[in-house]
Amino acid sequence: MKSELFLKPRLTGIRFDGGAIPLELLADFAVLSEMIVEIAKWKYLENNSTRKRVPRGFADDISLKLTGVESGSAILVLTLFTIGNVLFSNSVAHPYLEQARQAVIEAVGAAEHNNKITDHLPQKLLGYFARLGRNLGDGEAMELTNPQSQAHVAVRLTKETRRKLILASSVEEYTEETFAYGLIHEFDQRSRTFQLTLTDCKILSKIPVESQHYDAVLEASNGYRDKLRVCVYGIGRFDRDSRLQEFEAVEHVTILDPLDIPFRIGELKQLKLGWLDGKGIPPTHDGLDWLHQAFYSFYADDAPLPYLYPTPEGRVLAEWSHKPWSSSLEIDLTKKSGDWHTLNLDTDVEYAKVLDLTDPQNWKWLAQEIRRIDAENA
Repeated sequence: MKSELFLKPRLTGIRFDGGAIPLELLADFAVLSEMIVEIAKWKYLENNSTRKRVPRGFADDISLKLTGVESGSAILVLTLFTIGNVLFSNSVAHPYLEQARQAVIEAVGAAEHNNKITDHLPQKLLGYFARLGRNLGDGEAMELTNPQSQAHVAVRLTKETRRKLILASSVEEYTEETFAYGLIHEFDQRSRTFQLTLTDCKILSKIPVESQHYDAVLEASNGYRDKLRVCVYGIGRFDRDSRLQEFEAVEHVTILDPLDIPFRIGELKQLKLGWLDGKGIPPTHDGLDWLHQAFYSFYADDAPLPYLYPTPEGRVLAEWSHKPWSSSLEIDLTKKSGDWHTLNLDTDVEYAKVLDLTDPQNWKWLAQEIRRIDAENA
C-alpha cells in the first residue's frame, strides 16, 4: 500500500476554533470524495476522446481517506492510498484524480473572484455543490489549496461562493442548513407532518416530524390562535433564487418566547415604504441584521426582553414595561446608537442617556439597568 497527501481543507469560523469539527461536516467530505472521482472520470474522457467510457474499475485501486486533523482552526488531512501493492505510477486514475483536485480548486476560485466558473467544470459536475458545503454557516469557510503546488494560494468555499457555483450548474434546487420562524397552523398526526406560516405569510407544507419533536409541534399547533411561535431548524431546499421551498429534514423545533428578538426582527423586515399611513420609512435590512447580531452577542440571556416597534423615521424602539417604570431605547440603525429613557409613571422621575451600541459594555449596562429596575419593583 502506498500513500500520498492529497488535500488539506482548512475550516475557518468560530465553530472550528481549537480544531473542533461538528460531525455533520464530515458528510461534506464524503461528497467531496465522490465528486473528485466523477471529475477524474470526466478528465479521463476529455483526454481520451476515442473512448465512450472509462475503463472498468477505473478508481478501484485508489482510496481517499481522512487520516488526521491538525490545529489552526481545523485542518483535515485527506490522504490518497493505493490498494494492495499497486504503485501510483501504475494507476490509470491517479493523474486524473490530481487534475480533478485542481479543477475543484479553480472552480471555487472562479466563484470567489467572479470569473467564469464553467471554464473549469461543466454544469453537470458543478451540481455536486448542491450537497457539498451545505453545512457551512454564515462567516464560515472551507479553504482549499493544492499541496503539490508551489503557490499554495487558498480559495474559499463559503455560503456565498457555493451559491454562485450552484447557479452556474444545471441543478434547479439546492439544500443547506437553515432555520425559519413562524406559526404551526396545521399538524397532521397521521402523516406526522405539519405546515408552517412564515413571517412573510408564505406557507411551508409537509414538514416531517420526528418523534423527539412531536410534543413541541403539538403544543405549538394547539397554541396557534394565541400566536405561539416556533423556530424550525434543519435541512432546507431552496430554488435558484435562494427562496426556501421546503424542509427535507428537521433537527430542532423550538417554541419561542413571545418577545423573541429574531422573530420580531423578521416581522420588521416585512415592512414596506409607507407602512404608516403612507409615510413610514422601513428599517433597513442591514441595520436589522446588525441589531439581531448585537442582541445575540451582547445582551444578557437572563435579562428581560423588550418589545420592538418600528418608528416612522426608520429606527427601532425597544420598550420594557415594568410598572411604575416605563423604559425605552430608541435605536438608530445607521449610527448604531441608542437614546435610553426611563420614566417613573407615579413620581415623574426620569433618566436619559445616549448609548454607543457598538460598545459591548453599554449592552452590559443596559441589561444591568433593566434587571435593577425589575428588582426594585419586586
